[in-house]
Formats: sequence, structure tokens, C-alpha cells
Amino acid sequence: MAEPSYFLVLLLFFCSLFLKSQSFDFVYNGFNGSDLVLDGYARIKDKALKLTDRSQNVIGHAFFPKPIPMFKNSSLDVSTFSTHFVFQIVPSDANRGGYGFAFILSPSTQLFGAQGGHYLGVLNPSNDGKSSNHLFIVEFDTVTGYNETSDRYGNHIGINVNGMNSIASESASYYKGTQKKEDVDLEEKEPIQAWIDYDGLAKQVNVTVSPLSVSKPIKPLISIFIDLSPVMKDYMYAGFSAATGEKKASSHYILGWSLKLNGFSDPLDVSQFSPIPAEQSSSSQNKLKRALIVTFSVVLFILLLALLSIFVYRKVMKFDVLEDWELDCPHRFRYKDLHVATRGFKESEIIGVGGFGTVYKGVLRATGAEVAVKKIISNDTLKGTREFAAEIESLGRLRHKHLVNLQGWCKNKSNLLLVYDYVPNGSLHSLLYSSKKGTVLSWEQRFNIIKGIASGLLYLHEEWEKVVIHRDVKSSNVLIDRNMNARLGDFGLARLYDHGQNSHTTNVVGTIGYIAPELTRTGKASKSTDVFAYGILLLEVACGRTPVVYQPDRNVILVDRILDCLQMSNIFDAVDPKLNSTYTIEEMELVLGLGLLCSHRKPEARPTMRQVIRYLNRDEILPVFDNLNSFGSKRADQIRSRFKALGLTDDSIITTSSIHSSSVGEMSSSSFEITGR
Repeated sequence: MAEPSYFLVLLLFFCSLFLKSQSFDFVYNGFNGSDLVLDGYARIKDKALKLTDRSQNVIGHAFFPKPIPMFKNSSLDVSTFSTHFVFQIVPSDANRGGYGFAFILSPSTQLFGAQGGHYLGVLNPSNDGKSSNHLFIVEFDTVTGYNETSDRYGNHIGINVNGMNSIASESASYYKGTQKKEDVDLEEKEPIQAWIDYDGLAKQVNVTVSPLSVSKPIKPLISIFIDLSPVMKDYMYAGFSAATGEKKASSHYILGWSLKLNGFSDPLDVSQFSPIPAEQSSSSQNKLKRALIVTFSVVLFILLLALLSIFVYRKVMKFDVLEDWELDCPHRFRYKDLHVATRGFKESEIIGVGGFGTVYKGVLRATGAEVAVKKIISNDTLKGTREFAAEIESLGRLRHKHLVNLQGWCKNKSNLLLVYDYVPNGSLHSLLYSSKKGTVLSWEQRFNIIKGIASGLLYLHEEWEKVVIHRDVKSSNVLIDRNMNARLGDFGLARLYDHGQNSHTTNVVGTIGYIAPELTRTGKASKSTDVFAYGILLLEVACGRTPVVYQPDRNVILVDRILDCLQMSNIFDAVDPKLNSTYTIEEMELVLGLGLLCSHRKPEARPTMRQVIRYLNRDEILPVFDNLNSFGSKRADQIRSRFKALGLTDDSIITTSSIHSSSVGEMSSSSFEITGR
């Protein structure tokens, strides 16, 4: 009887740990002293969160400060979540107000460029409907909707994804029982409660509303099936956004709010809410506005002179003049904020140095978020600006969990700055070659890293709206996050072109050891040249050696060493000795073979990144290892002969050493424009 009891205790213990790791919840029974992230008009007033007042063209945002882990452990499915809040809308006493508010899940607490009116302070005409927004929105709208067809009557509730067109919409009401509906006027000056529930297993969203005096109805107002996994990022922020317009305005209040991950949100204690204070009438406000206008007219001339002086100063000094490439770029930071964040670009904050600039760790004073600030350095101002623009154009609109996220940029005088997510564990290169004890990457971590890089390259090559050629895949451009996942960064050399077209680049760029041999002849980068660099990276991760080891008497080429070991019938002699033979033989054999195949001298012999993913996931068997003996010298002889048949021999591989020692075709090595970083 002792053994079952012991097993039951262990089971309960591990279950509690799992549930604890998945838990995330909070409750606000009023907002006094709360730590919400507020933006725009939003403020705390008399224990209530006030998003807007009844002024024209006002926007207010409020977010819970901590990001929510949206995905289950080791799962691609969005976690179940539930939120409950109480709101009150106070319209203008002259006519009905507007425009409403929205509950949102956003990858950031900053909604840059958002407009009021029908956009509810969430989006604008240029980004409305784009899949890169990663926004889940439930709107509580009080005027004729953004989409006249679906929201024609106003006073409605809608579910939106990435834009203001509702995928489901209903007039505000609630069910009494399961059949009879009662209308709810969102502007009836009384508190209303709302529930938003998402079932991650069934992939179903339910939205329910009712007056504060009515308990949660059994039947939801809106219930649709939608998979939110493509919309959600790993971490999202929950919050509210409200807006007024030019002719219509209301005060929007949130009185209480709760949210829970993997469970139903906690009930709110209505007794702790404070009544909404009486607001001034429109006539009183108009009198106040007239008085303010008279007062402001006294100093208007001085203000105009000041603005004119600033304009002339910037025009003459040519500071902050926007160029064409700047117009469609992501958020622009103020140089002052980045200077403060990096403590004046102090040397102690440097976390990386490359050929194109220095990277500093920074902490944004407004949000407390950690960022990495890359300061571009170039003697050639035009070239530096060109590389700067290339990185913004490419990385600024890319969104993938295995790519470094570009938050924004800054251009001030001769300073060119890029702001990224801070990735705490540094580069793959630093971890591979670190001499510190306890920093050796395990084989499990290495295999996970190379699969992550492959996933990021597949997104760049085939899954984004354009083809992106990175052109500088290497270990120092792979950053490792807190969970030891890989993120490919540094897009300063990247080039974009449309699917179905060919790249037009004609200069050889990249880093010695990772440059595909055909680049030295044609100068044209392609998806295949990225695959070549990825193949070298595979061998580097497996062997713990740089692609080229420079020595006084001769240069040791990594590919040559692996082929030597292959000729000696033991390819595992090339494996990183730091692993102490602690690795999965089949996986190591796969990585070494795939690395050699990806770095084949002939581009047409290399696999695509989609094929690479299939090999790494064991969906397909690498041709070299198909139908082999299980073990022994016979298997080794078969592998060696198959590599030879594929053209992978010492004399057929064009290595970096051959670039320096001889000419290729009629072009000498001295004519190459090779950029190493």
C-alpha cells in the first residue's frame, strides 16, 4: 500500500508544478495605486480607469504591465484565457456620443500611429488589416461602424483580428435563458459588465455582456470558432483602447477588471467600485473652451514665432529631415531617450562590436523594457545610410519567433541607431567558444538552435510576402534568448525581391568561410548562397570550430577536416570534444551529413530550407543515409562512397583557402568586395 501512495503524492506534486507554470491572473476591484501602463489621455480618477473624456479627438490606452505567455508549454496552441470587466460610457448631454472602446491583446503596449474615430485608437489606414499587426480586438462601438455592411446600426459588439473589419458582430444585448434577448444600450450611463472567453482546445471565442445587476447569462451573445495561434505571439499584453472623434465624444471608464490564463476569470467585487463622478455639461465645457481660446490668443503670436524658429533651425541645420525610405518604417525613437537608456552610450553598456557598428544594452525609461541599441558607424555616410535603410526595410516588417525583433530606429545628425529586443544570452559564437566553466552548450541545445535557425531562414526564403536573402548567416549573427532558442539577426546586408524573380545583387558580401563559391564568380546572392552559409554553420555547431582557423604555417579549413575524418572512416573524430561524446549518434550523423550537403560546391545539389526542415524533423531521410547498414565499417564505407558520388570530396570542394590562393575563372581574389563583420 505504500508504493501507490508514494506514486500519488509524486503525481500531485508534478501536476501542481505544471499548473503553476501555466497560471497567470490578476484582479482589479478599482484602480487606486495600480501599476497599469497608461498612454494618451488615460488616467486613474476616483478609483476608476478613465480612458477618454468628452473632448474631441482624444485617444487613451491602458495595459497590464506584464506580458502574458500565450502558448502552452511545448505546444503551438494558444492557452485558454478568460477576462471579465465592468465599463461605463458617459456620452455628451447634447447628443449621442462616440466612438467606443476596445479590449485588445497586443504584442506591445505602444500603438504607434493609431488614430481615433472608427479606429478606436488601435490602428490607422496604413496598417489596418495587416497580418503583421498580431492584434486580437473586441470592440464596443456606439456609432455607425467602420464597416457599414456589418455594423450598420451602431451600438454593437464585434470581434476583430488585425483590423477594424469585424469577423463577427452583434447588436449589444444579452440572453435571458437561451432564446429571449434583451437589448443593452452601451450609453445608458449605467455600468455594464462583459466577459471574453477563449477555449484554446476548442478554438472558440465567446463574448457576453449584461447590465451590472444581471449575473452572467448562460448563452453568450457572440460565439465563433477561430484559431488564434497565427495571431498571437509568444507574449502579448492585455489592455483597453478608447477614442472620440471630431463631432462625437464620450467619457469611457473601466471600473474593474480581472483576467486568468487556463481558467475562468475571478469574479469582481462590485462593492469596492466608486460611482462615476458627475461631469460638466457641454455648455459649461464650451464656456471654458471659449475662455481658454481667448487666453491662448494672447500668446499665439509668440508660439508661432517659436515654431517658425524651430522649423528654420532644423531646415538650415538639416536635422531630422525625413527621406523617402523613412516614411514606411517602424517606430521612430527620440535620440534623447536612447541616450538616456544607454547611459550616454557608455562603454560599460557595450554588448557587441561589429564592422558596421557597436551594440549597447539599454533600458527605456518610459516602460522599463530592456533593449539593444545598434549604433551604425561608417566613414562613408551614404553607404552607412544605405545599410541602415536596408536593415529597417527588411527587419522592420518581419515577425517570426526565430528572428530578432526590430522595435524602431532613430536618425539624428550623423547618428544612425536601430533598436531591437534585448536577447540576454548573447551570440551563438560566444557560447560555442566560451572558455568559462558551465557555459558549454549541450547537444540537445545545439540541435534545437540549428532547427530554429532553419525555421527562420525558411520564413525569409518562402513564407514572407517577399524573398529575403540574409547574405550574412554566421554564428555571431545568431542570438540566444532566455529559453536558449535561436534568433537570427543583423539584416544590414539583406536584400529583398519578389517571389518568382531573381536577385540582382552583383557584389560579393559576407564573411570569409561562409561565402558560397559561386558568389566569387557571379556576385549574385540567392537562397542557395544562404543555404551554403547555413551548411557551414551546421558543421561549426557540431564541431565547435570556426570555418577557418588561421595559423602561421597554414590555414585549417573546417570542411577539409571533416572530409579527412570521413576518409579515415570515422567522421565523429571531427565532433566538438567539449561534448564529451554526449550526443545522439543519429542526430550528429545527420547534422554533419546535412552540413556537407548544404555546403556542396554546386548550388543545384544543395537542398532548399524546406527540405532541410524535413530532414531535421525526420520527415525525410537524407539520401546519404538511406538504406544503410546499422553499424560497423561496412556502413562507414557506404557513407564515404555515397559522399563521393555526390561530389563531396577533398578535390571537389571549393573552400575559403582556394579563394586566397588562386583565381576563380578570370576574376582574381583581389577584386572581390568581401565585407566581414
